[in-house]
Amino acid sequence: MNNKKGDEESLVFSYLELRKTLGILGTSLPFILFLGGWIIFNTGLQGSVSSYYHTDMGDVLVGILFAIGFFLLSYKGYERSDDLAGDLGFVFALGVALFPTTPKGASGSDVIGIIHMAFTVLFFLTLMYFSLILFTKTDPEKSPTQRKLQRNTVYKVCGIAMGICVLLIAVYVLLPENLAAVFKPLKPVFWLEAIAILAFGISWLVKGETLLKDRV
Repeated sequence: MNNKKGDEESLVFSYLELRKTLGILGTSLPFILFLGGWIIFNTGLQGSVSSYYHTDMGDVLVGILFAIGFFLLSYKGYERSDDLAGDLGFVFALGVALFPTTPKGASGSDVIGIIHMAFTVLFFLTLMYFSLILFTKTDPEKSPTQRKLQRNTVYKVCGIAMGICVLLIAVYVLLPENLAAVFKPLKPVFWLEAIAILAFGISWLVKGETLLKDRV
């Protein structure tokens, strides 16, 4: 009996560590790419997070995306929908890594770049599903604690933030070329992607009980 209890506690600990790791990877990714490129390789701020693929930080970007993908694949929730979301997140994360964004200055139609964009959108939609739907679930047989209600608020804010960022990126991409040129020096896609990735990371840090853990 004690062994069984110990195994269950170990499993819970492992899941918490998995969630914390995903949160750390998410919150650190934009900073690692920017600071690593700037300090080590003297690379300026890129137009998007994905654009770092075509810099000396490309291997770092791909490595972190693979790590996130495999951690999502390892994620097991309470229902089949949790597992399926993790499996899809794995596929989409690897798709983002394996199909790079269109290089700066490239002309003509770039099929790989279009595939990259599709995988990126699907990846963020999956992360939004985690935050807005899966993480906010509450045991119907128990009254949610004050901390649980606070966590649900954070999950919803993070999910909505990701959605707004994805929507604004789509609006920017569809702007007429002369109007988009006005905003281009500000690197709007990078900042919007960075905010969305940070929201993803924060959501998982909260789920991993690094933040807003229930009071004992």
